[in-house]
This record gives sequence, structure tokens and C-alpha cells, in this order.
Amino acid sequence: MWALLILMLERLGIIVTVAFVVTRFGFMRKLLERRQVTLRQQLLVIILFGVFGIIGTFTGFIITEDGISTDRWARALGEEEAIANSRVIGVVAAGLLGGMKVGIGTGLIAGLHRFSLGGFTAFACGFAAVIAGLIAGWIHRKLHGRLVSVPGALWIGMLAEAIQMILILILSRPWSMSYELVERIGLPMILANGIGSALFILIIRNVISEEEKSGAVQAQKALRIAGVTLEHLSKGLTPTTAQSACEILIHEANAKAVAITDRQHILAHIGLGSDHHRSMVSIRTEATQKVLDSGELLVASNPLIGCSDASCPLRAVIISPLKKSDETIGTLKFYFSSEKEIRNVDLELIKGLSTLFGQQLELAEIQHFRQLANAAEIKALQTQIQPHFLFNAMNTIVYMIRVDPAKARALLISLSRYFRQNLSGTIHSAIFLRKELEHVKAYLQIEEARFNDTLQVNYQIDDRLLDVKLPSLTLQPLVENAIKHGLRNLEQGGTLTISVEPSDRGVLIKVTDNGIGMEKDILENLLTSVSSVTEESTGVGLYNVNRRLVMTLGEEAGIKIISESRRGTVISFIIPDQERREI
Repeated sequence: MWALLILMLERLGIIVTVAFVVTRFGFMRKLLERRQVTLRQQLLVIILFGVFGIIGTFTGFIITEDGISTDRWARALGEEEAIANSRVIGVVAAGLLGGMKVGIGTGLIAGLHRFSLGGFTAFACGFAAVIAGLIAGWIHRKLHGRLVSVPGALWIGMLAEAIQMILILILSRPWSMSYELVERIGLPMILANGIGSALFILIIRNVISEEEKSGAVQAQKALRIAGVTLEHLSKGLTPTTAQSACEILIHEANAKAVAITDRQHILAHIGLGSDHHRSMVSIRTEATQKVLDSGELLVASNPLIGCSDASCPLRAVIISPLKKSDETIGTLKFYFSSEKEIRNVDLELIKGLSTLFGQQLELAEIQHFRQLANAAEIKALQTQIQPHFLFNAMNTIVYMIRVDPAKARALLISLSRYFRQNLSGTIHSAIFLRKELEHVKAYLQIEEARFNDTLQVNYQIDDRLLDVKLPSLTLQPLVENAIKHGLRNLEQGGTLTISVEPSDRGVLIKVTDNGIGMEKDILENLLTSVSSVTEESTGVGLYNVNRRLVMTLGEEAGIKIISESRRGTVISFIIPDQERREI
């Protein structure tokens, strides 16, 4: 019995190899990160783990009346022979990682293969493989797709093998041979397959953990660089600002040279090759033009780089698009001596930097529009784009990078959407309600993270009204007001409700909070004059939004406020019927 256990444990090296290979596939990364995979990718996972189960069978030990055969792989069995194997590990791993369909599919492949080998336990063992996939998939569902713990994998692997032993006793005949077989191999196989399942999950978890830590380090690095370059790129994309940014990047990136271009010229080039890669020279390379046209990241080497100097030491490049409002306005380029020097972390770094630089350039354009706007519009926009919000959001993201990298990435996307919509609001006087709600949701995702998820947000939206138009940057200041002055000081976080519903006069939009409310004397003067409130108080944002609504849609569209101290506040306005067609 114990000799068999030792023999089976010796072959667990196969599991280590397969577990490592599994983490290299892109579709498996999607599966492990609980992202949606296509049907084709699901089938590939089933086949991959099915092959793993077949290998587990092939590498097993043939059990005969005379003892254990170790001199050949299991290919075909006599009627009185059976196999002590690790097939269940692949099936259990498939179910735990991919869910019910993947687990059952893998069990069918591994089970049918085992059935084809024959032996008096063929049907019982084949059927047990399907049951193991079903159980592992059910546990995956109960965990809502989260990766099981290592001790959990140990017990699940042992349970699946124990069920196989029970099925052998129930289904295999003659019963005396079944009993003798289970007595000889039952405990070793239960222990070995439990340990193998735990080892497989341990390797998967460790690889994921290391990659997440590496990603967090790169994200922190990108944010640190973005913080340093902010003062330069916030002035726009010019030769001077590009030169300053490249001087910072060359010390931080694992690159031989760094360059930034606009759509026509090389704005700056720092590092090797500076003697002939000169600033303000027209773009001539096919690779850079391809990125400008497609808006997609590109890794290129000679001859795509297209350098005219035969002695140029730069033989490979990563080119990432710089985008502003989804429009490619230039490129960020990391040069290397050869393509072998390019690491995955370099790719992730340049992707993150180009996104952050694009946001900085959008902020620069926002600043430009501020300067061009009239005094009234400037006051309205100041209630929308506040530096402290950006700094607080960035601090929250930096914290999330350490504790939850996936959530940090989601918050960065929300922050990008938030500022993109702010920029759009300075260009367009009116906007569809669905776009305004997307802006609000991006803002609230950041605020919810700052509230440590204690803020409860409810949406009561009539989807038929999403194509109604309203003045841009109208709803977000009301939501910000509710959080900043109504809910922020509550110990429990509070509840915020945004509702859109039809009324007899048009479309009624309401923002309701259960916060601290307002005193009657403040409420009476809130919307009458901006001079009646201070810059830090509630009124500036509400006054400006109300003024814009009245000037654009008429008096009946003005803000209505119902509030009681310590009871909460309801702020509402109407989009009149005639304005539902065109503003």
C-alpha cells in the first residue's frame, strides 16, 4: 500500500509541469481572472485538461493479481487488471478552474479514454471521472468563480477519488476482486490525488500572485512617472514638454532610447541614436505611421524601424499610441538593441504610461478650454473639475494597487472616462442622458472606493428615456453635492438614489440622499444668488447648474430642493416635453 503511494507521489512532477504550462495560455489567464471566454476557448480548455487526464491514466501503474507493474505505461488492460492513476487531478482542476461545463467535458474525455482501455473497473472508473468533473464544477459555482484554497483542493481531490472507490465497489464485478482492489489501492490513491490536486492549485495560485505583484509594481511605477511628468504634459504636447517627459522616462524605463512624436514630427528623442534620431524631423518610419493609423500598440524590429543609419544601435521598438478623446495624436516609443530585450513588463509599462499621458493631455485641453470659456462657464466648470478630486482619486488608486490590482485597473478606466466626459462637456452644450449617466457612474465608482464600499448607490432609470438630451455636466454636480455635503460625514456611508422617470410635464430627474440635510435658512437662499454662499459651501455648484438649466430649457426646468435637517435631501429638475426632441 505505502509502496504504491510513494510511486504515485514520485510522478507528481508531471503535475508541476502541466500547471506551469496552463498558466502560459492567454485563454487560461482569462479563465483564472474570471473574465468571459469564448466557446472556442472553452473547448480548448476542455481538450487541454482532457489530455492532462489521459496522461494521468497513461502514467498510472497497472495492478495485477501478482502486484504492481512499473515497467510500462498503461495502454490496454486484461479483464483482471486495473490502474492506479492520477487521472482525477486533471478532471478536478478543470472543474475548479473552468466550472461545470469544463469539468464535465474534461471528465467525459478522460472517462471515455479510461473506458477504452478495458479491465473489470473500466465503466466504474470512466463514470467516476465525469462525477469528479461535476462535483468540482459545482464547487466552482458555489465559490462564484473564485479560485479554491489549497486545503480546499486537497479535500476535493480526496473526495473525488473516494467516490471513485465507492463506484468501483458498487459497479465492478466480481465483487471480491473489487473489494480486494479497493483495499490495496484505495488509501494511496485518495491521498496521492488529494495531494496532487492541492499541488496543482498551489502552483496556479503562486504564479498568479507573483504576476499580480509584478503588475502592481509596474502600475506604481507608471503612476509615479505620470506624477512627475504631469507638470510638463499638462501644458500640452510640444517639443519642450515632450523633451522633459523623455528625460524622465529614460531613467525609469528598461530602454536604450525613448521618443515621443505627434502625428507629423519626432518631438523628442533621448538616449542611443540621438546623433541621427533628431527632434522636429518628419516621421518617415512605416512602424510609427502604422500605429498612428491603427491606434494599436506595435512591437517592431528592422526593417520596419526604417532607420537610414546602418550603424544605428536601435534594432527593436515598442510603439504605443497617445490618445486624446479616442483620437490618436502621437506615439510613445521605447527603443531596444534587440527584440530579445523586450519583456512583458516593458509592454505593460508603456501601455500604462501611454494611457496616463493621454489623460494628462486631455487635462491640458480641458485647461485650454477653461481659458477660452466666458466667466460664467468657467465658474460652472470649476464645480466639475477640481484638483483635489484628481489627487484623492489617484491616492485611492495607489492604495488599491497594493490590495486589489484588478480594482485599481477598473478605477483607472473610470477616472479616464470621467475626465473624457468633462472634456466633452466643454465642447458640446447638450448631451444624451445615457452619456451623462455614464459620466456619473464613472465618478461614483471612484467615490465608492473612497467610501470603502459603504456607499450604497441605487439607479431607478427608465431605459426608454436614455436618448433624451440635457445640458452637459448637469447631473454629476448634483451627485457630487449629495456626497460631499450630505453623505460624507455619515458613519455608515449612506444611500444615494438616482432616478429618471416620465412625468406629465416631461422627464423628471431626481438625486436623493439620506444624509444630514440642510437648515431652512440655507435652503431659502440656495438658488437665488451665488454671492449668498461661500466657495466651499453647497450652493456654488447648485446655483450654476440651476442657472444653466433655466437659461437653456426655461424656468420650468429649474432645480427643486426638498430637504430636512438630519433627514436627507431630494434635488430634482424637469426636462420639458419640447426639449426631449432637441436642445
